[in-house]
Amino acid sequence: MKGAPPRRAAGPTGPARWLRGLAVAATAAAFLTVSGAFGTGNAPLAVRAAYWCVLIALGYVWGSAVARLFFAGGRLRTGFPWLDVLLASLLMSVPLTGVVWVASNYAFGGSPDLAELPYYFGPVFAISVVLTAINMLIEMRHDGATAEEAAAPPPRFLERLPLKLRGAEVWAVEAEDHYLRLHTSRGQDLILMRLADAVAELEGIEGAQVHRSWWVARDAIVGARRGDGRATLTLKDGAEVPVSRTYAGALRDKGWI
Repeated sequence: MKGAPPRRAAGPTGPARWLRGLAVAATAAAFLTVSGAFGTGNAPLAVRAAYWCVLIALGYVWGSAVARLFFAGGRLRTGFPWLDVLLASLLMSVPLTGVVWVASNYAFGGSPDLAELPYYFGPVFAISVVLTAINMLIEMRHDGATAEEAAAPPPRFLERLPLKLRGAEVWAVEAEDHYLRLHTSRGQDLILMRLADAVAELEGIEGAQVHRSWWVARDAIVGARRGDGRATLTLKDGAEVPVSRTYAGALRDKGWI
């Protein structure tokens, strides 16, 4: 009886991960209470609720510790997810069986009988397997979505960089007639393209259009100053970029100026 959040991949163990595990545990406790699972249906609802909530909470705490042994650190213990689920559930179930045996006799007015202890293992193991598997599937789905985001293709605009600028950081794009002057960490060059099209293809790089003739990357800004009602940005290559009133408000909201 557990609700541990198994972890497949290395990464932050922030509140979101724990909240997912708690949500699974709470849902399980509610379902077991309402259904009167494993012979608890004859007890009053309040007694069933207290019984299952306490056991699921204890299982969650113990299961979280066991899950770290099997699912943390970016790899599984055996390399086979379902085998790890079974092994982790087995390790969780051994001590929890004793806890459930004691709790059941206390909650439902029975008298402890060691001969009955083995009969509690099956239900405890079954619940542990189900909850561990659910948590593992949730984490696999979450990690898969995170991996897809991390593997997102680079901005299309980078494919347009001249050969001598390939691999460079794009600091700014400046419109000059029908051309664009590229300000990068490897120097400057011109390409034939409209600024509006370039801004659309630069999506994925943190930056913004600051003037009808300029797009600037956030990381390229080394200074900003205001004067005569206008603002000017200074880039890493020394370029002075005017900020027009049209875009000034949005840039102030972002904290750029």
